[in-house]
Amino acid sequence: MFDLLGLSAQHETVYRAMLQCPDLNIAGLSDHLGVSPGEVAAALDVLADLALVRLDPLGDHARPVRPQAGLMALLTKVEAEVAVRQRQVEATKAAIAAIATAHDDYQQVAEGRLLAGVDNVRDRLAELAHTARAECLSFSSGGAQSPDTLEAEAPLDQQALQRGVQIRNVYQDSFRNDPGTLAHARWLAGLGGQSRTTPTLPMRMVIVDREVALVPIDPANPRQGALELHSRGIVAGLIALFEEVWQAATPFGEQAAADEQGLSRQERELLRLLAAGHTDESAARKLAISLRSVQRMMTSLTERLGAASRFQAGVQAASHGWV
Repeated sequence: MFDLLGLSAQHETVYRAMLQCPDLNIAGLSDHLGVSPGEVAAALDVLADLALVRLDPLGDHARPVRPQAGLMALLTKVEAEVAVRQRQVEATKAAIAAIATAHDDYQQVAEGRLLAGVDNVRDRLAELAHTARAECLSFSSGGAQSPDTLEAEAPLDQQALQRGVQIRNVYQDSFRNDPGTLAHARWLAGLGGQSRTTPTLPMRMVIVDREVALVPIDPANPRQGALELHSRGIVAGLIALFEEVWQAATPFGEQAAADEQGLSRQERELLRLLAAGHTDESAARKLAISLRSVQRMMTSLTERLGAASRFQAGVQAASHGWV
């Protein structure tokens, strides 16, 4: 009944028994419920982490916290998380509606157009690089870019920078492990371009002169092509998204410091993705790292939490404020 609060059926059974018989110790609860003392002790550890019981450090007793206080505190936290999620859902609905409106009008060049296939997108990007006057902003998500792609972009970037165009790129943190991307970012910085990284990006995106934006038809499959958007409202929204991500991202040449819990940005983002229901495989795709890297990171986090299982690690991560 209380799995939404992080309680399994066994945890709930132990908690209810303690409310009914508050004087029972671990052995007494074991006899009362017909389970082993070890199972009772493990349940008490979880209940203590959730602030539903208070353990006696000098003995084997524990005192239950009144449900009006303990359970309601947990429920309040869940409600706050649901409210945040609902706001994210509403924002996503608005973004979907904006993209859908642009897609419906793609034949009207004044608003935008459809660029079918990766070749059409590359050709259009080359045209925009030649005509850009002031600024080019971009998100580069997914895996590391191929040497051919970087080689093709280099002369276009160089020509734009020499004309005084400001170039700002955001890559994923995983790109820091790719020698080709690192070399390209250093070369670009030498010409005046700027690059930063963040754990995940919502999609690939290019914005030129704050007038034209290219976004994928399907963020999960950029090879399908892109929507070229000219609508002022949509482009302004995408610029706001870029600036928000840019401010939180870490410049190339700097290492992002661990947070107050000692977590790297990638570790915290992995915990957030898993808590949101992603599998190891989908989290790896979001972070643009290998499945083995995700599993290695989770093993490290589980050990740092002193947890015996990933479920227990999830509960303890939540209680520690890691997610």
